[in-house]
Amino acid sequence: MNLTPRELLLQFGHVVQQHLFPRLEESTGPLNPSMQLLASVLSLVPLEGLLQARRASTGRPARDRVALATAFLAKSILNLPTTRALIDRLCVDATLRQLCGFSHADTVPHESKFSRAFAEFASSELPQQLHQAVIRATQEQRLVGHIARDSTAIPARERSSKPKQPTKRAGKKSRKKSKTKRPRAKASKPGARIQRQRQQELEAMLADLPCQCDVGVKTDSNGHNKYWCGYKLHLDIADGQVPISAVLTSASLHDSQVAIPLMTQTSQRVNYLYELMDTAYDADAIHDYSRELEHVPIIAPHSRRGTKKPSQLPKIFPPKPAPELSWAEKDRFKERSMVERVNGRLKDEFGASHVRVRGGAKVMAHLMFGVLALTVDQWLRLIEYQA
Repeated sequence: MNLTPRELLLQFGHVVQQHLFPRLEESTGPLNPSMQLLASVLSLVPLEGLLQARRASTGRPARDRVALATAFLAKSILNLPTTRALIDRLCVDATLRQLCGFSHADTVPHESKFSRAFAEFASSELPQQLHQAVIRATQEQRLVGHIARDSTAIPARERSSKPKQPTKRAGKKSRKKSKTKRPRAKASKPGARIQRQRQQELEAMLADLPCQCDVGVKTDSNGHNKYWCGYKLHLDIADGQVPISAVLTSASLHDSQVAIPLMTQTSQRVNYLYELMDTAYDADAIHDYSRELEHVPIIAPHSRRGTKKPSQLPKIFPPKPAPELSWAEKDRFKERSMVERVNGRLKDEFGASHVRVRGGAKVMAHLMFGVLALTVDQWLRLIEYQA
């Protein structure tokens, strides 16, 4: 018998509240909200299927990677800034230690072992696989009304990959330029990548996006430019503030370059109707691709589509009015604010503001542990709302 999404939601909430938490409290004691969330995440993610207790052919045996992955999940849920803080918490918190799979404080690995295990998780994209498995288990049968799309700045503690341009020293004459002209590299058009993405598979789209650390800039609500050195995290958020897809890119990449990969990835995971995006995504190719996927794009019009300077001959060339959303589209566009709330929770509660690793793969793994925990937390909140 196939269960409806609401019946599946209520059934999971009943099992967690009536069976899972009481059994755990018998052995570990009372569970605070953070430990309940960790237990709920472990009940949904297939850690045992993706990770096994690995043993090396020579030398000392490797630590259980399931326990280490659970510890990194706990680090995001508890919003701990460093791995050292996680180890200190494991040594004094018996409940957390038992949930992670360490029998006593002496069995907690050294910080170097945590670092090596995290590098393995990042290279194998384990957090991304776990998040995809949770979305498949909880959202596959659900019809999503709105998908809100936006990016957020992720500052990193590493240098920009772009080389600095040499500055001329004052008081010295510049060398004479050689007569032979060097051939210049042809600059690609702004919409070249977007047009190319419409003919590519998802893997090729993601591989074409730059993911090295560099400098990005965004304009705040007051019109001031804010710069940061690091990355951008692009998210697709469903109704109920549930993250569906996530892509990490360089900070300097324009948001419109990630719209088509996110559309493709989200369409493979859930069924949805409307796509809500701000003016950065206002491009004809994005509109057309969204309609090809049988979705309704609601994108705030950019000012470039209107005529800023009216013509001197208004009778012959009347001014073209700037496009606007209809009253129904404006009402639906208000739902886009949920992506801002998710970005805020991810930074304030799930460790996105404590990036201490370097490299795009490790930064993405660190962020995805938080996205995974946030996804399950929002799923539990939907259960409370439905009940």
